[in-house]
Amino acid sequence: MRITRRLVLSLAVVALVLASLGAYLQIRREGRSQADDVARRARLLADGLEGVVLQLVERGDRKGLDQLADAVGKGGAVAGLAVYGPKGDLVSRSSGLPASLSTPPDTVRRVLRHGSEPGEGPAPRDASAKVDARPLVVRGEPVGVLAIIHNPGPGSSHSFRTWSRAFLAALAQTSLVVVVTVLVLRFSIAGPIAQMALWMKQLRTGDPAPRPDPPNVQMFSPLTREVETFSRQLSRARAAAEEEARLRQAGEGRWTPDRLAEHVRHRLQGKPLLVVSNREPYMHVRRGRSVECIVPAGGLVTALDPMMRASGGTWIAHGAGDADWQVVDAESRIRVPADDPLYTLRRVALTKEEENGYYYGLANEGLWPLCHIAHTRPVFRPEDWAHYDRANQKFAEAAAAEMDGQQEPCVLIQDYHLALLPALLKSRRPDARIAIFWHIPWPNPEAFGVCPWRRELLLGMLGADLIGFHTQFHCNNFLDTVDRTLESRVDWEKFEVRRGGHATLVTPFPISVAFPDVFPDIPPGRSRPTDRESFLKELGLGGRYLGIGVERMDYTKGILERFRAIERFFETYPVFRGDLTFVQLGAPSRTHIKRYHDFLGEVEAEVERINWKLKAKDWKPIVFLKKHHSHEEILPFYRHADFCMVTSLHDGMNLVAKEFVASRDDGAGVLILSRFTGASRELRDALIVNPYDIEEMAEAIRGALRMDREEQAHRMARMRETVREHNIYRWAGNLIEALSQVRLDRPVAGNE
Repeated sequence: MRITRRLVLSLAVVALVLASLGAYLQIRREGRSQADDVARRARLLADGLEGVVLQLVERGDRKGLDQLADAVGKGGAVAGLAVYGPKGDLVSRSSGLPASLSTPPDTVRRVLRHGSEPGEGPAPRDASAKVDARPLVVRGEPVGVLAIIHNPGPGSSHSFRTWSRAFLAALAQTSLVVVVTVLVLRFSIAGPIAQMALWMKQLRTGDPAPRPDPPNVQMFSPLTREVETFSRQLSRARAAAEEEARLRQAGEGRWTPDRLAEHVRHRLQGKPLLVVSNREPYMHVRRGRSVECIVPAGGLVTALDPMMRASGGTWIAHGAGDADWQVVDAESRIRVPADDPLYTLRRVALTKEEENGYYYGLANEGLWPLCHIAHTRPVFRPEDWAHYDRANQKFAEAAAAEMDGQQEPCVLIQDYHLALLPALLKSRRPDARIAIFWHIPWPNPEAFGVCPWRRELLLGMLGADLIGFHTQFHCNNFLDTVDRTLESRVDWEKFEVRRGGHATLVTPFPISVAFPDVFPDIPPGRSRPTDRESFLKELGLGGRYLGIGVERMDYTKGILERFRAIERFFETYPVFRGDLTFVQLGAPSRTHIKRYHDFLGEVEAEVERINWKLKAKDWKPIVFLKKHHSHEEILPFYRHADFCMVTSLHDGMNLVAKEFVASRDDGAGVLILSRFTGASRELRDALIVNPYDIEEMAEAIRGALRMDREEQAHRMARMRETVREHNIYRWAGNLIEALSQVRLDRPVAGNE
């Protein structure tokens, strides 16, 4: 209220000052205009009277001159008229003129001196009055001067009226401005701020309340963002505290972000954690003239971002966004996430040629199909290997710079893009504890043996102190590959490789998702989707049942096999036509690679073929939504689906399965899961299928739709308990635990 009074008073003072200044300028402007008008009229009058006065002067008609002068003085246009003789003596004047005009004014004397030149100047003893003097000439000889006296200035009454009008107008304007200002303050700013203050109070006191709309005023946008960030942090902190208290009461040891943060601080003794991966957790892209921060698709980001939020440290990654380099500092660093910075992202720059050879070439045309054994022939080019080696060198340089000045740093390297990095870092920093986690499967030795650079890749990986895979089966394949390829000692009892005096531990660490906050980037106020009926209506879907698939468009995910199983299901059970719609969320991926580009075309053609074959009226069996979907867009599909299909032909873990389970807090829904995923080892209550067996998958769809709610609830509860117990924080905690126990008194492995 005090601010409102100050603002109103300030507006009133400013308005009155401006009104006074305006009135002054208006009076001056009107005075000048009136003076010019009177002077013009005086000149016109002098022009008209000049001939008459000359005649009267020639005749010596003094009486006629007096009558003319009195008539001019009473006309109101000018003050009066005066006629002077050739020596400056007053011949006649209007009776209303002052007696001081008996002495000729300077203007008259000047005209007498110059003869034929008229003049204008002030009247004696009255600077505001003006004298317009004209010479009277008869046959070339001056016989006198005609003077017209006029007063161009406004009268006092006129000035008062002008001032009065200006102040009354200012008063009205001030009143209007004050009223509008008070209304704007009340309804556009003060009201919403009061609602926000009440909402923050309810958050602080634990009183649940719906989130009000923030003030829709640009100047308050920074405050709005901070309040939203505060509310998210407060909600999560309260939820974490409640969960921790519940676990303590129950005597359980479940992993939470707070527990992970404390575990990392304790195990690493305050040293920051360094994560290195090809993919960055946050990408900056141009949207018109603005820059937008997005979360790239993929399981690696989904898994590691919650860990980094909890533990802090630095994440080194390739800067692939077209606006990435506009937002970093001189050391290529930026704090993330933008609304609540919790850790540092350092970006590595790669040339277009290096990216094509290292990422699209060797990593994704060579190692990806090699490790997945998905019946796509791997491609190996010497130039791709050169770029792969150079890119790993660049990551090593960035990581070494981040480790500078740290004692016994801890480094966690991610995935098949950086297989050479462990040995590169170990050679530079023997005191570093280094782990590499391989997110994709590891094939059998015969399959891996086709790689021309198999020795170099294995030697690079064995520079690490710890190598992690999703499953024990993949660990066994790796150890068997090392045993057949390199001169080394494999300790199968300890699952350890000894070579050149250096030991590398090979251990399974099944990765997972954050639970229950599976998508931490979604604001709490928007985490709940609309009801199922409204959601399906918004999508334009009818029927009773909804099935979903969520993938990157990759040939290893079994998408074509899944569609053929759906086709077979409708052929076998036509009663479900019109009642079930399957929605495939597909993010285009690696489209620079011909196999991926062709595969995307195959998927679209298969959807079109099946829909053409089975569609009826407004119903289509398969809806393919081809684009990158945000977590906020995916979550309603997870929560409203009757079943989710994960049918990978070969996969390391597949976090879509765990995301679906973690999202189903209603206890409903069925997971149909490929036996060739790492997730199938943990989520045993899913309907496990062979993705190559179309009939089996069709029957699994029917089983999912016919499963009663009680069985769904029992299965989902057991799977959710598994994901809850083995969440991403436990995965990170176990990995950090194993890394922190690495002994550093061993010689560095050689590269022979």
